[in-house]
Amino acid sequence: MNRFLHFLVFFAILLPAFAQAQPFKFAHISDTHIGSGATAAEDLERTVRDINAQDDIAFVIHSGDVTEFGSDAELRQAKNILSQLNKPLYIVPGNHDTKWSESGCNSFRAIFGGDRFAFDYGGYRFIGCNSGPNMRMAPGLVPREDLVWLDSIVSATSPQLPIIFVNHYPLDAGLANWDQVIDILKKRNTQVALCGHGHRNKYMDAAGIPNVMGRSNLRAKDPVGGYNLVSMQFDTMYYAERRPLRSQPNEGIQVMEPQGEDLPVWNKVFLFKHPYANQADDASTRPSYAINEQYPQVKTVWKFQDKSDIGAGIVANAELALYPNSAGQLVALDVKTGKQKWTYTTRGKIFSTPALGKDRVVLASTDSVVYCLALQTGKLLWKLKTNKSIVASPLIDGETIYLGSSEGKFRALTLKDGKELWSFNGVAGFVESIPCADAERVYFGDWGTFFYALDKKTGKLLWRWSNGQGSRGYSPAACQPVLADGKVFIAAPDRYFTALDAATGKEVWRSNYAKGRESIGISTDRKAIYSKAMQDSLVTFDTKGQKLWSLNLGFGYEIGPSPTVERDGVIYLATDKGVVYAVDQQKRQTSWAHKLSNALVNNVFPLGNGEILTTTMDGWVARLKYAE
Repeated sequence: MNRFLHFLVFFAILLPAFAQAQPFKFAHISDTHIGSGATAAEDLERTVRDINAQDDIAFVIHSGDVTEFGSDAELRQAKNILSQLNKPLYIVPGNHDTKWSESGCNSFRAIFGGDRFAFDYGGYRFIGCNSGPNMRMAPGLVPREDLVWLDSIVSATSPQLPIIFVNHYPLDAGLANWDQVIDILKKRNTQVALCGHGHRNKYMDAAGIPNVMGRSNLRAKDPVGGYNLVSMQFDTMYYAERRPLRSQPNEGIQVMEPQGEDLPVWNKVFLFKHPYANQADDASTRPSYAINEQYPQVKTVWKFQDKSDIGAGIVANAELALYPNSAGQLVALDVKTGKQKWTYTTRGKIFSTPALGKDRVVLASTDSVVYCLALQTGKLLWKLKTNKSIVASPLIDGETIYLGSSEGKFRALTLKDGKELWSFNGVAGFVESIPCADAERVYFGDWGTFFYALDKKTGKLLWRWSNGQGSRGYSPAACQPVLADGKVFIAAPDRYFTALDAATGKEVWRSNYAKGRESIGISTDRKAIYSKAMQDSLVTFDTKGQKLWSLNLGFGYEIGPSPTVERDGVIYLATDKGVVYAVDQQKRQTSWAHKLSNALVNNVFPLGNGEILTTTMDGWVARLKYAE
């Protein structure tokens, strides 16, 4: 519904005249990106001073991307500035606060006292929640636990009480579960949704819900930054941009910062109870599962949805399948039936894919602890406390565990009792992914722009490499490196595929032909390297960097870092839109595809005989079988 139709419906529906007795005003700031550059903090400081100088502002809403990289230091800096507000602050995280979080999305909540809110003011209920994606590069996704919370808050709200919803993302396809959020909001009297993310002022329609995007607080190419003043006057919301002005020094004399500048109202939203029950749903705009009809040979052996997000992979042996969730649990299932066998609960969210030994399983939690459990029972065998959250995944190599952390360390531990064999303290940024190892070295990347090779026995740094981009966002950190032919292969967000000499770290070759982001894989014969391109295709190279072949799968724009794997001549790709593709290696054609949800598929764990295990970011766990 466009703005004109909103206007007509507003006057067509009988409303109590002047429902809001007292007009009020609030400030909407967004996308402050503290840590992104030399002026971000100054821009926010000016905005805080400007807001404080206006007595008629009732409260402040920050709609996310508070920081650039979600680091603890950036969050504390933002908190120090925002704590100077003399008005109540209601704040939610954005994707920059959660995707690159060294704390596993714990520090935001600890520093700001929460990452969602619900409060009443002026006859309205304001509700805001997290938008993700948490830790994994993917479209936005309101976490499963936040979705459950939102449903409970909305359902408990009186049908007559108007709701104003706040999220970082617009309620469109950029948010993977936008349709589920909208369905919840339409249960009650939701009148408008506010957001950021796009860095500009914009009015949108979200399946009948007015959706208002506020500008970034950053100055960009302007002399100063800015925010929005929102005036609520008799069932109408007025959006007007506000620009704090710069101090002008005058021959060394201290001059008070002048009053800011109000720009004309750029958006007017009529607030009323929308007749959602009478509106036809446009099913064509919702996520489509039609691809499953093309491949009816794919059968679901078992499938269920966890109550929490799943931000790591599933692993299995012949009897058990194990996956972690953001409720801090490691869950063990009967691999044949999907029935729960045992769970072990930690004190932090888990984004670490567990590693299986013969009779034990190792995982790390954002509670800063490494755990080793008995595989059959889940009984704790030992644990090791570290000094900071761990979002990286362990590698078990023989009787040794290799694992990075968020405290600038990489460790080697004994599988038997967790004794530290050595630690390397020179990691520039936090470690996210799973390392790989050969007979002499262990390899891993970090979010400090570096990729490392350490001596397996001593932990001595043998070499480190950087792609020279200089930006943390281009670090070779999220991919799972692979080894072949005396080389280690990585993919990074700079869209380059790189082969490094395993012994020296020297570049052997680099290619941006596929323009893949972070997804990489290797054939079982270790002769082919797989790259999931960012647009539609699987591209294969030999170990010398020569393109072998490519296949257009039609999955569209793709940013998910999930690794590509092969078993029994079938190559499995996982996408950020909930689809698993299976490619026949010899025929070089699609064998089948299946959509599980509309969220990132974390990994594919092949079981053999055409069967796989997989998990999705929004909590789905499944065993699928392909039968010709």
